[in-house]
Amino acid sequence: MFERILVAVDGSEGSRKALRLASNLQQTCGSELLILTVFRHHSLLEASMSMVRPDDPESLDDSMRSYAKEVAEEAKVIAAEVGASNVRAFVKAGQPARTIVRFGEEHKADLIIVGSRGQGDVQGFLLGSVSHKVTSLASIPVMVV
Repeated sequence: MFERILVAVDGSEGSRKALRLASNLQQTCGSELLILTVFRHHSLLEASMSMVRPDDPESLDDSMRSYAKEVAEEAKVIAAEVGASNVRAFVKAGQPARTIVRFGEEHKADLIIVGSRGQGDVQGFLLGSVSHKVTSLASIPVMVV
């Protein structure tokens, strides 16, 4: 039914639910499971205006990338605990909804699974959630959990 399932995770409980469902579906279909964590790239201006610990030389992007890698690795562990196999995890920088959809297209995913509410900020409440944007941008089926 599905050869490649993409699940987007951000560390939220909603994305963990989506991951568990995707892992179960992956087992049923014998699909490849692609886990994607997207972090927002911050401009130099945003980084210079952010509160930075003086003893931590990492840039804001480096910190976000590091956290995203932790989320992706945790997701692989959860998927394995559920029983999923043939799992790969990726970390990308960019605008979350567009990056998820583009990644799905590039990797020829048959289905995208996302949580209904994630770690979005106030902008998500004002402009629409990532899951809503993914459903409107994707040309392949999207399941919102």
